[in-house]
Amino acid sequence: MKPVVDRLTKEFEGKVEVRRFVDSSPEGDKLAEAFGVQYVPTFVFVNSDGSTAGMQVGEMTEVDLRARMDALK
Repeated sequence: MKPVVDRLTKEFEGKVEVRRFVDSSPEGDKLAEAFGVQYVPTFVFVNSDGSTAGMQVGEMTEVDLRARMDALK
């Protein structure tokens, strides 16, 4: 997933903020708890107003991930 996420992070720069937490850190632990994340990978999609637009547990295709990112407001 890393190459796909890296590619889309560059493509959506300035439009979508991508945050990646892959280790146990205080910030990552806090976010995981806030969103109920238990498994890796988990994608949490958040609109600009802070509302959760959806969550996906497990890998996604590049096409599906791009569509989810396109739909964010």
